[in-house]
Amino acid sequence: MGLVTFTVHEPPNPPADRIERADKLTFVKDGFSWMAALLAPLWMLVHRLWWALLGYILAVAALRLAQKYGGLTESTVGLVMFALNLLIGFEADTLRRWALDRKGWLMLGAVSGRNRDECERRFFDGWLPAQPILRPTGEDKPSPSRRWPVIGSLRGARA
Repeated sequence: MGLVTFTVHEPPNPPADRIERADKLTFVKDGFSWMAALLAPLWMLVHRLWWALLGYILAVAALRLAQKYGGLTESTVGLVMFALNLLIGFEADTLRRWALDRKGWLMLGAVSGRNRDECERRFFDGWLPAQPILRPTGEDKPSPSRRWPVIGSLRGARA
């Protein structure tokens, strides 16, 4: 089994806490996507790639109009559709990165490994130690007068 590569992206205005930040990160796999190639419109809907979906719909409509009024044969349209879907399969990761970039997401880096779990572990092993740990402020700590009673002490009080 070969290596896979993922790029790691962080949303704009991430939370201050490193654990909450880590939960918000998105890993985008580099390479060919069979789902994008076989089910391009559905794949675009799932990943909320509205502009790419609009472009795909316009391309399909243009092909159908060229078939109807321009004299393209059905086999030519089928071949062009196959090429379009194949191109989407190869560029699926680029489309996702483009959409994240448009929304203000920041690419933190890339990581390679045997599978997604290994890539995530490798990334977090290097990234987490460099992130600040937030300590609770004085407001977050319960005051001494508001301590919760221990369950064992309640039983002793009743006896």
